[in-house]
Amino acid sequence: MTTTTTPAPAGDSSLAAGLVRARRHRRQRRWLLVVLALSLLILTLFMVSLCIGERVYSPADAIRVILGQKVPGASFTIGRLRLPRATTAILAGAAFGVVGACFQILLRNTLASPDIIGITAGANTAAVAGIILLGASGLALTGMAVAGGLLTALAVALLAWQGRGATSRLILIGIATGSMFDAVTMWIMIRGNQYDIQAASRWLTGSLNGATFTGLAPLAVILTIGLPAIAALSRPLDTMRLGEDAAAGLGVRVRSTRTAIMLVGVVMLATATATTGPIAFVSLLCGPIAANLVGPGRSYLLPSALVGSAMVLGSDIIASRLLPHSYPVGVVTGIVGGVYLIVLIVRLTRRETV
Repeated sequence: MTTTTTPAPAGDSSLAAGLVRARRHRRQRRWLLVVLALSLLILTLFMVSLCIGERVYSPADAIRVILGQKVPGASFTIGRLRLPRATTAILAGAAFGVVGACFQILLRNTLASPDIIGITAGANTAAVAGIILLGASGLALTGMAVAGGLLTALAVALLAWQGRGATSRLILIGIATGSMFDAVTMWIMIRGNQYDIQAASRWLTGSLNGATFTGLAPLAVILTIGLPAIAALSRPLDTMRLGEDAAAGLGVRVRSTRTAIMLVGVVMLATATATTGPIAFVSLLCGPIAANLVGPGRSYLLPSALVGSAMVLGSDIIASRLLPHSYPVGVVTGIVGGVYLIVLIVRLTRRETV
């Protein structure tokens, strides 16, 4: 007996295709609106950072200084103090935000940020050793932080990526490694003199005090190279959100993509850390915030970078201008990030018990 199949009416297939196109258009429009809104927020915070302080200047004065014109008083205050600080906040925040999102996508875990898995701690230990034991600064300090972050990432990856369950094992090994490096950092600080200990303590908190364009140059160069590299890897990285087996079935070179993302990400992260110190929880927060803003089905790497810039810049305004005393920016991000981490763990625990 033969059976015949009736083809679906042409109208139904065209209707389904139209619905798919409309949904894709809505997602793209939402993504563009989020990027535009975050860009406007960063621009607003940037102007506020330049204009508000012990002495208030007008936006017109700030723009004239940016354009290179001489403005009595403002040329020094804005051009030499506030402008490098605000620019450093934007670039460092972008680096922390996009690298954190890359690691969370790569490892398919919200907690898998460089702060949690020990990479930041390794860069911190190397940088503190450079500050206290060798008196390093500038490019030498950046190089030591990058080397410390790379070696830590390599050690954690070699210990974790063996068979199944590698992601959970990597997070646990990373937490243990980070604790070990934190202890080593404290031991090195004990051996330093009072001045070096104070400098290292301020740096470990995450601070934009004393930011200069000269000190910002290494981070600017690394971002100029690293951000296009991450953009080129964004499509295979987003595909890996489906799982490594599914991504490999779709033609993604999983091992090479993972290696490239970790290499570029660690170099960017360590350079940003050497520039500002480890600004707590920015890498952890930006990815989930950006993912919620853009919704499912769209890449949130660029929004994560923008969220990071806005977070660091806004937190610095709060820490240095709006509180009774001036504090490092890491104090504000640490408080916000700590509360978020507690809420996240509680939600994950409740989800597992349901």
